[in-house]
Amino acid sequence: MSHPTKRAALISPGDVIGYEGEWRTVKTARVDRGPMGGLAVVVTWEENGAARFPAADELLVREPDAD
Repeated sequence: MSHPTKRAALISPGDVIGYEGEWRTVKTARVDRGPMGGLAVVVTWEENGAARFPAADELLVREPDAD
């Protein structure tokens, strides 16, 4: 089964993202500078924790109620 992708810069609260082998729900997303000065997106998860992605990264997404 294939899932669509979305650029990190376009994710928003409520999106469900595939990350580290699990589906996680975006709680907040904010823009920041990456370690090399580029644009990055910092995401906090409903399931606790956070991650940082380069803004141009494509993330695997699914519908919030999909199993």
